[in-house]
Amino acid sequence: QVQLVESGGGLVQAGGSLRLSCAASGRTFYAMGWFRQAPGKEREFVAAISWTGSSTSYAASHSGRFTISRDNAKSTMYLQMSKLKPEDTAEYYCAASPSRSGYHTALSSAGQYEYWGQGTQVTVSS
Repeated sequence: QVQLVESGGGLVQAGGSLRLSCAASGRTFYAMGWFRQAPGKEREFVAAISWTGSSTSYAASHSGRFTISRDNAKSTMYLQMSKLKPEDTAEYYCAASPSRSGYHTALSSAGQYEYWGQGTQVTVSS
């Protein structure tokens, strides 16, 4: 059974940090990424990483504040978020794909991912 389980969300003050985790099980996922959705807004891309970790991609608004990483031995992906802003408040979703196109390349489009987690809420207070 394929599962993606996010954790690490919570309430933090502006300027603070959080680390999100996504534990995958059930099959090998070459491509993994994070997306988020704020109330009343569409889901948007946050960051993505290839299987090898050599390729990463970030949305421009997060670049320099967020760092994506993965530990394939643990089948877990991480998103280290720092200098958080109130506008980062959203439900954060883990996405994964078994496609080998994600072996060397970070995939940044939601349509490229077949599997999604349930989400973890991040709330940044001002």
